[in-house]
Amino acid sequence: MSEKLLAFLDAQHDLVIELQKEMTARPALCPSSGGQGEKDKADYLHGWLKENNITDVEELRAPDTRVSCGYRPTIIARVPGKTEKTLWIIGHTDVVPTGDLNLWDSDPWTIHVDGDFIYGRGVEDNQQAIVSGLLVAKGLVDNDITPEYTLGLILTADEETGSKYGLEYVMKERPELFKQEDLILVPDIGDADGTMIEVAEKSILWEKISVVGKQCHGSTPCEGINSLEAASTFILKIKKLHEIFDRKDDLFDPPISTFTPTKKEANVPNINTVPGLDVFFVDCRILPGYDLEDIRKEIKKLGDEVIAEYGVQITYEDDQAGQSISQTSVDSEVVTKLERAIKTVYNVTPQPKGVGGGTVAAHLRDEGHPVACWSKLIPNAHVPNEKTRISCNIGDAKVIATMLFDTAE
Repeated sequence: MSEKLLAFLDAQHDLVIELQKEMTARPALCPSSGGQGEKDKADYLHGWLKENNITDVEELRAPDTRVSCGYRPTIIARVPGKTEKTLWIIGHTDVVPTGDLNLWDSDPWTIHVDGDFIYGRGVEDNQQAIVSGLLVAKGLVDNDITPEYTLGLILTADEETGSKYGLEYVMKERPELFKQEDLILVPDIGDADGTMIEVAEKSILWEKISVVGKQCHGSTPCEGINSLEAASTFILKIKKLHEIFDRKDDLFDPPISTFTPTKKEANVPNINTVPGLDVFFVDCRILPGYDLEDIRKEIKKLGDEVIAEYGVQITYEDDQAGQSISQTSVDSEVVTKLERAIKTVYNVTPQPKGVGGGTVAAHLRDEGHPVACWSKLIPNAHVPNEKTRISCNIGDAKVIATMLFDTAE
């Protein structure tokens, strides 16, 4: 391991702040969240790589007519090692909306630094991963250090809304990019002490359910069919899915499949109208081994009960669906090298786990690539006053650097 590289990383406090500041100031919101995508942030990162003499850089542009530039950019950068075997670090540039601004203590798009903490939308999810990778790349180039393996950085678009315009597009356009011997790390999930290595994910099904009744005046409700009443009954029935799909797996926390009604769209704007349409969503996180089609069938059975009781019509639409097929072996090379690096840098003993959240790792695992997901972070993605630790941005960079020089089997 290069002590010179570790010393360089320890001295990058100000660069962490600079990178976080510049990325946060460029809101990379997906068009479905009312944004214009990742172009401004990707342009900044592309320029930064060039200015810092990281020359092996390419940009893949997934066509998307919903954004003004017409595409969603993903950046791929490499710093050569002694071999072509590559340690890939995959981060995503897109972020989620701020939510209620009144819940923020400062402007979400202007970072606030308080000691070791940086506050702002995206600083953890997933700019910490991007910063850590960039620090290592700069450290290698500035100090003329050649690692054992090539360092590969992928700064992908569209992770927050399914990856169709991000990693899925990359894998379709560049299927040769990932070699079987490569090591792939996704720093997009973790815990506060850095001990959790994610090796498996639950399947995800976000189901949009539209309940159609008959609108009428609030003074004569018998002349209509109240879609809100029917939808409310349906929502309460969703909990029955926990009894049907009741298997447990202690690799995951929680160790069960979860079925959670979440978002509900507005119906009528006034009090004295019986609504004729109600739309709600169910967030399903399902243990591997259950088929999503079986989940859909059971949801529809519950809906048939509501139809029989209220006389409504119901339609179903997948807002997002991802079937979890594979998990990474706890004995795979990427996991064992990551475990050693975490112990070296953070002096803790990591444990492989499964999670309910979705990452880009699922797409890679389905193609047969072992992937480890890990980061030492404050689990506070998507919340007001999102924050990251400067020390974790640097510490995670040191873990990546340690892996780059680990030649043990």
